[in-house]
Amino acid sequence: MTRLFNAPEAFADEALEGFVAAHRRWVRAVPGGVVRSAPTAPGQVAVVIGGGSGHYPAFSGLVGPGLAHGAAVGNVFASPSARQVRTVARSVHAGGGVVLMYGNYAGDVLHFGQAAQQLTAEGVETRTVAVTDDISSASAEERDKRRGIAGDLPVFKAAAAAAEQGRTLDEVVAAARHANARTRSFGIAFGGCTLPGAEGPLFTVAEGRMAVGLGIHGEPGIGEQDVPTADEAAELLVSTLLSELPEGVERPRGERAAVILNGLGTVKYEELFVVYRRVAQLLAEAGVEAVEPEAGELVTSFDMAGISLTLCWLDEDLEALWTAGADTPAYRKGAPAAQAAPAAEAVSASAGDAPAEAIPAATEESRATAATAVAALTAVSEIVDAHADELGRIDAVAGDGDHGIGMRRGSEAARLAAVAAADAGAGARTTVNAAADAWSDRAGGTSGALWGVLLHAVGTALGDTEKPTARTVAHGVAEASAAVRRLGGAEVGDKTMVDVLVPFARTLTDATAEGAALADAWDRAATAAEQAAKATADLVPRIGRARPHVERSLGTPDAGAHSLALIVRAVHGVLRACSAFSRGVAAPGTSVSGVVVSPRRSASPPSSALDPQAPSTAPSSTGERGTRPDHR
Repeated sequence: MTRLFNAPEAFADEALEGFVAAHRRWVRAVPGGVVRSAPTAPGQVAVVIGGGSGHYPAFSGLVGPGLAHGAAVGNVFASPSARQVRTVARSVHAGGGVVLMYGNYAGDVLHFGQAAQQLTAEGVETRTVAVTDDISSASAEERDKRRGIAGDLPVFKAAAAAAEQGRTLDEVVAAARHANARTRSFGIAFGGCTLPGAEGPLFTVAEGRMAVGLGIHGEPGIGEQDVPTADEAAELLVSTLLSELPEGVERPRGERAAVILNGLGTVKYEELFVVYRRVAQLLAEAGVEAVEPEAGELVTSFDMAGISLTLCWLDEDLEALWTAGADTPAYRKGAPAAQAAPAAEAVSASAGDAPAEAIPAATEESRATAATAVAALTAVSEIVDAHADELGRIDAVAGDGDHGIGMRRGSEAARLAAVAAADAGAGARTTVNAAADAWSDRAGGTSGALWGVLLHAVGTALGDTEKPTARTVAHGVAEASAAVRRLGGAEVGDKTMVDVLVPFARTLTDATAEGAALADAWDRAATAAEQAAKATADLVPRIGRARPHVERSLGTPDAGAHSLALIVRAVHGVLRACSAFSRGVAAPGTSVSGVVVSPRRSASPPSSALDPQAPSTAPSSTGERGTRPDHR
């Protein structure tokens, strides 16, 4: 288990700070991650890798000459935010464009994809490459749905070496995609990892048994069997990978391959060498020549007891890229190209996003609504904090167990950002949008991206100048429902937060259209949300990390759906208190979740900013269909 930590939610930040302090010869910190200590050569393509913390040496340990120019580092098992990725990419861009590389997980796909769009819009030509090497996570016919595990290394290496050779952006991307198409991985484990602060591992395996086909985020395997001997483990790994050859490789005999035997956390090097001894024998018997093989910890999962085997089938070009020199904190080989002198510290200080913009003008009525929003976000942060362990436990049944940690980080960051904006005189839209950006940035992962989109939709509907009505709020929630489904691609029935968000939005819209006051309409919608969240226990996941584990998930509600139901009920408490204030039931200065809901700059009560009966002409958007990934 992870024993040495302070606050669990600070673990990733503190680990990155210590990593930089220990490796200043190679890296320096920028907002969102790390970059090489020396600047990128002018005109060279910049390779930016990234993902969640908990996998060292991936991803920060692979930054240096011959490998990545920078790494965006997210929370434990959660993707970095789009802003983090964008900041790291800006720091290393030198005119040749940027290629963003990551494992094929829903949160990474969303955040890196958003960052690529934003960078391209700014004039930084950007491409993305998702690694899909894990053969246990999807069939050969659905290779694009496979996740990325230890195959990250040869794919990252191919792109980085191509960039060092001076190839164009298109050529670097082509090299990376070619490497990915020829890389396969498969793993086994004897026990799950334990996240910082968690009471137990994400999954357990009975004594004398092992999980087969596990993921690197603590996801349980797709099956179990008896613990083998070292030789038997090698035979399972090799035979499984030789049973699926990539296009262009007709038979193993006569082929050359980069070989990686990867330790996932607690399998010691001597054990790896015992297994690799047999791996080497089996590959030789099959006629495969191992080229500069690696046996060690390269993509880990905290203290998971397990190993994985990766084969990257080489051709002449890929072999040259694989054997090219590299010099990083955790991976070194050969003689990499000489790098420029270290950048001045002043460069790091200016590498972040532009300074915060001035607060837009707002009416007193909108500032009153902003005060209510602060109270609501405070209630959200409190309810998430109270249930974070429960949310992690639910998520760990068939996922990676990080939902509670991510929601806690995101909701608290949103609260603090909203307080700061409201104190600066911001209206409702600016206040809620600030909270949205902070949630997305600090939580990372799929849930961070989706909650950022959700809050942005609500904030946009509220505005900074208008007096929002109950129907205005309902319209904002309906737009949030549509936006989440557009971005994440889930449908009702996929066992995600969408299973709660759609009925909540529909019920709220119907109730406000009938003339119900906001607090009453929200109460009805929250009840529908709670019922929908409970019903997700009877669903099986059709997308996301839990998809391969339908039998484990059945009987347990979805973590994202459950957290949304908890949140909308907590917000109802704030709206009910505001409603009581407006009717004179509550005394002036009433505190809701520790926040005085009476606005600082207005004599009118906060609920006066939300007219419960005023008609609205805003259109409704509560359709159910979308396109797809994981909504935790």
